[in-house]
Amino acid sequence: MLCAAIVAAASAALAETAYPNRPVTLIVPYGAGGVADVGMRILGDQLSNRLKQQFVIENRPGAAGIVAAQAGAAAAPDGYTLLMTGNNNAIAVALFKSLPYNILTDFASISTAAFFDLLIVTRAASPLKSLADVIAAAKANPGKLNIGTINPGSTQNLAAELFTSTAGIKVAIVPFRTSPDMAGAVMRGDIDVAFEFYAAISGLLADHKIVALASTGLKRTAYLPDVPTVMESGIKDYDVASWNGLSAPAGTPKPVIATLNAAMKEVIPSPDVQSKSSQMGMAMRWSTPEDMTARMQADIAKWGAVIEKAGIAKRD
Repeated sequence: MLCAAIVAAASAALAETAYPNRPVTLIVPYGAGGVADVGMRILGDQLSNRLKQQFVIENRPGAAGIVAAQAGAAAAPDGYTLLMTGNNNAIAVALFKSLPYNILTDFASISTAAFFDLLIVTRAASPLKSLADVIAAAKANPGKLNIGTINPGSTQNLAAELFTSTAGIKVAIVPFRTSPDMAGAVMRGDIDVAFEFYAAISGLLADHKIVALASTGLKRTAYLPDVPTVMESGIKDYDVASWNGLSAPAGTPKPVIATLNAAMKEVIPSPDVQSKSSQMGMAMRWSTPEDMTARMQADIAKWGAVIEKAGIAKRD
């Protein structure tokens, strides 16, 4: 009888501590409907199926992701509140004078999730037919070529700054408030080229109103396989991809991190995830927690140097 009671008590304790045994909240630092939000919902649905508990998306946009990150850092380190982190957090380290959290010490990496290459585009009737044409035009008339991006400090803006530095050209980088504003300027010919994510301009590309001259990642994109990369176009050592992944509050038990990482390793390569994400201009890829942390550290250094060289003022 005593042995049976002990076994029953041990089984009950194990059941109570098994992870996850209740819904998990996943904080996303963007509004509902955006490409990052959609990617997290694709992943959340798969994790829900794999781990038999609901992964609930909680959108907390605002202040360049600081609102969401602060909430994630303050959450209990039990695996029931996770945060989408990534390239935006690396940029914020250099872009703001101070932050109410430390992205490297207040969080534990789980795995990367989605990668987003940028496209360098121009209007369909542009005389610039390749990235080599862009560079030649910029070198022939320093300072006259216009490159459009959205807000200073955005990934698009910093990718353009890094491009001009790496290519050794002088251009006018013109920031716009929104992607539609910038797209309109490209089509009118007000700016010569622009840096933007596929999801924001996929309709214009499909309608042949704009054309892609290059993509910014290491390899050609699955959704535009005929478009060469910047490096294929002659600019060595240029690799820019925005990315995101999952993090937990620092102190989250290692077995919980391992459970989540193993689940992501299983679901991310699935045909359903890969198909849905590719349609949105995402490449979903798993990583170890260590590789994700190393990527964050590298991006903090990379974008910090770009921001300093471009003279972008730090924000309060």
